[in-house]
Amino acid sequence: MARKRKAANLRRREFLKTLTAGGTLATTGWLLRAGEVTPPGGAGTPRTGAPPFRSRVTFPRSFAGRNLKMIAFPLGGIGTGTISLGGRGQLRDWEIFNRPDKGNSPDYCFASIWAQAKGRQPVVRVLEVRLEPPYEGESGLGSRNVPGLPRLESGTFTGAYPFARLEFADAKLPVMVKLEAFTPFVPLDVEASGLPVAVLRYMVRNPGPSPAKVGIVYSLQNPVGKEGKQAEFRKDQGVEGLFMTDPMADPSSPLSGSVVLGVLGAEEESVSYLREWRRAQWWDGALLFWEDFSADGALDSNSPAAMPVGSLAVTQFVAAGGEASVTFLLTWHFPNRTAERCGWVPAEGQAKTVVGNAYTQRFANAWEVARHVARELPSLERRTRKFAAAVEGSTLPGAVLDAALSNLSTLRTNTAFRTADGEFHGFEGCGDHQGCCHGSCTHVWNYEQATAFVFPSLARSLRESEFLRNTKENGLMGFRSHLPDGLQIWEKAAADGQIGCLMKLYRDWQLSGDTDWLRRLWPQAKKALEFAWIPGGWDADRDGVAEGVQHNTYDVEFYGPNPLCGVYYLGALRAGEKMARAVGDEDSARAYRRLFDSGSKWVDANLFNGEYYIQKVAGRPDNEVADGLRVGMGSADPLKPDYQMGEACLADQLLGQYMAHVASLGHLLDEEHVRKALRSVYRYNYKPDLSKHEAVQRIYAVNDEGGVLVASYPSGKRPEIPFPYFAEVWTGLEYQFAAHLIFEGMVAEALTVVETARRRHDGERRNPWDEPECGHHYARAMSSWALIVALTGFHYSGVERHLTLTPRVKGASLRSWWTTPSGWGTFIHSNAPRSLRVELQAVEGSLALRSLALAGNGRTKAVAKLGGESVAVTVGREGKRKVLTFGQQLRVEPEHSLTVSLRA
Repeated sequence: MARKRKAANLRRREFLKTLTAGGTLATTGWLLRAGEVTPPGGAGTPRTGAPPFRSRVTFPRSFAGRNLKMIAFPLGGIGTGTISLGGRGQLRDWEIFNRPDKGNSPDYCFASIWAQAKGRQPVVRVLEVRLEPPYEGESGLGSRNVPGLPRLESGTFTGAYPFARLEFADAKLPVMVKLEAFTPFVPLDVEASGLPVAVLRYMVRNPGPSPAKVGIVYSLQNPVGKEGKQAEFRKDQGVEGLFMTDPMADPSSPLSGSVVLGVLGAEEESVSYLREWRRAQWWDGALLFWEDFSADGALDSNSPAAMPVGSLAVTQFVAAGGEASVTFLLTWHFPNRTAERCGWVPAEGQAKTVVGNAYTQRFANAWEVARHVARELPSLERRTRKFAAAVEGSTLPGAVLDAALSNLSTLRTNTAFRTADGEFHGFEGCGDHQGCCHGSCTHVWNYEQATAFVFPSLARSLRESEFLRNTKENGLMGFRSHLPDGLQIWEKAAADGQIGCLMKLYRDWQLSGDTDWLRRLWPQAKKALEFAWIPGGWDADRDGVAEGVQHNTYDVEFYGPNPLCGVYYLGALRAGEKMARAVGDEDSARAYRRLFDSGSKWVDANLFNGEYYIQKVAGRPDNEVADGLRVGMGSADPLKPDYQMGEACLADQLLGQYMAHVASLGHLLDEEHVRKALRSVYRYNYKPDLSKHEAVQRIYAVNDEGGVLVASYPSGKRPEIPFPYFAEVWTGLEYQFAAHLIFEGMVAEALTVVETARRRHDGERRNPWDEPECGHHYARAMSSWALIVALTGFHYSGVERHLTLTPRVKGASLRSWWTTPSGWGTFIHSNAPRSLRVELQAVEGSLALRSLALAGNGRTKAVAKLGGESVAVTVGREGKRKVLTFGQQLRVEPEHSLTVSLRA
């Protein structure tokens, strides 16, 4: 027996070698590096002066045993809804019916395997890892998804979004089997990344000395409609499977639509199916299905149909030492999104109006989706794997990659959607069965950077909604929107939300270089900025200081000058100055600059207490507050307001400065004050162990876990009733804080914060692909993408065709990727004592360049080549950086990479 086990283990090791040879995880589709599963927390991490950082979170990240319990990996496209892959290999949380729907799944939805080695009895298993405790319920485990059928002994789940891999293990199974699941994901390409499909590829290896017969079947209860469920078997070029509908459903219902369970590229005669199970009484259908499949690993396609559960099987022989795969597709099509169904506050009288889904405008039904995927998957998969390879080939810290990529999944959950007109909208997050906090909330979506850098057309859609459809003539921008968008404007403004949108407009314009687009939005943007000056407004006396009543992301009004809104206002003035000058509005540009200079000096002189920035609370009677500025969630006494930050050390006190760094606007305040404030937040708010932390609010981190508190009161001067969320821990704040630390050179501290946050999401305590706040998949947490921007130091101006590349990670060489609205690609930044070399390659699209800024350190001689051909270049200086100006505008394309060397 020992020799047999040793031989089997050797065969398994050889199998893994063949899978990983010659490529990364992305190119082979198999496990290459196993992530360490460690308990959350951070005990032993120093409170200040963090040491050189050593990550305990790797990328890709792997989970096993109890750490599979909470995993729900979203599969689906942008704006299509998702079905999630659980840690055991089960499908869970079917959220494709025009709303969030945690816990929703068909009564029967599972894969099974039948495998027989020559001369042995067949082994039949449900293709999932065994169930873990607890096993308790009103009927025990019940009968949904046949929990009493045998499953596989164990499995290791590896997630590197957009790919999930599950390696099964079972000593009695004569073959080895793995699952890879994904939905196509291509940076910049919303349509390619917006397909309503889950690809489930089961890969089998036969390590034995003789051929093995293997059948894999997927069973699915028709999830469409209620009473009139119907399925038909269809076959088309490259795809065959079960087309599920409910012809009796109201065609205008949000539940009306279709689903396909299909298989791609199966050999002739290898596919068998049950259009429906044979009997519907008791558990007869499941019993007869299992006996049918167990007999020979195939199904009797001529069986009568009585129960709306279909099964699709592929049966084939796998040669000794050989491999085979089966690729199942789940596609869906549900066109009737309404505000009422998804939980969005409608424009008056529009609750039941169908606003639709963009993806359903491309396809007539789920079968058309399946046909499209069958035809285009080779290209879509190749493009997706290129992106995955770029990420996995990066030398950025594992915790950063894990945070940034895992939160990209939020764009494909019900947090975000695209209406039939193609416009993009977002909740703050997802409740269990409805969207949570509707309206593309300006102050929450201010934090995220994923749309601007990965799918910039989505960011531009949001800007157009904010300025063109949700800003009044007096400049008030509703901080939430209605559906259908543009029929009615929300009556309330959020100070941080509105002025933050101006900084995002500047960022998006700079990235794209599209000044015509800026000109189209500028008239409303100007009104939105100058709304601060109206009587009773945020800066009614026009001194550059926001001292009015300021509704903000903490769902209260701050009275008087404070850093959260005040620094944002400074950033909006700087952005406004540059945008005004670009469109020829010099008078406004000068006015904004005057206010910025005045306000910046005042904030440093009056709000910085020597360690960090505080609020000067100033009550204000109702008759001195402009309409739309008080939302009604604050204090009953406006002269002595509750719910203020006061002398708090606020985690996002410098949120406006964070955004200024992302947008390359420079420092808004005294640089040393800024750095000292960040060091104070790390000192006072970062807690490596929360066992002694007292909080009566919502809890997102607890016990031995670590985290960054929203606010602390190190001076002891806490208001009796501070703002509501002060003692909570939000990943969205942690990531923006960490990114800002990186921008200011405090990389070790930043990585400690990121690692602590990601270790809380370990698969046992929380789902690694769901960071909640007010709802699941919270949009604010997409601030994690700013970590990539900060660490790589990759800043591009499409206006000037200028690239700055100044990585903030230590080491001789950095490999990573870049994205701009015109293209994406990879780069290598190699730094030696007397030389610096940069290789810039486009994978898709292109990058136009006139100049390149690098950290020169006395190096003055430059050589540049585009596609192997020398190009003229001169070296100048910009502060501490060397600026290389090319003799003509260059265009980096897939066949024309750029290499630049800078020497002393």
